[in-house]
Amino acid sequence: KVLFFAGLREALGTGSESLALPAGIATVGDLRDHLAARGEPWSALATTKNLRVALNQQMVGLDAPLRPGDEVAFFPPVTGG
Repeated sequence: KVLFFAGLREALGTGSESLALPAGIATVGDLRDHLAARGEPWSALATTKNLRVALNQQMVGLDAPLRPGDEVAFFPPVTGG
């Protein structure tokens, strides 16, 4: 399951998506690139600076390995007061 938060959720028009891992998707970064390759507005996943990612509710880097059944959440930078 893939979750999208804040501005990404608004830009993509969805807060979540369930998908089977396609062949060759081994890391969180691979998944990000796969989703971004869908074109606009999905390319924002690859171009957003300081994009944060959680894997099974733990913050990770883009090199974190994926397994079937994992939950991945993408967070854009957020400001507020």
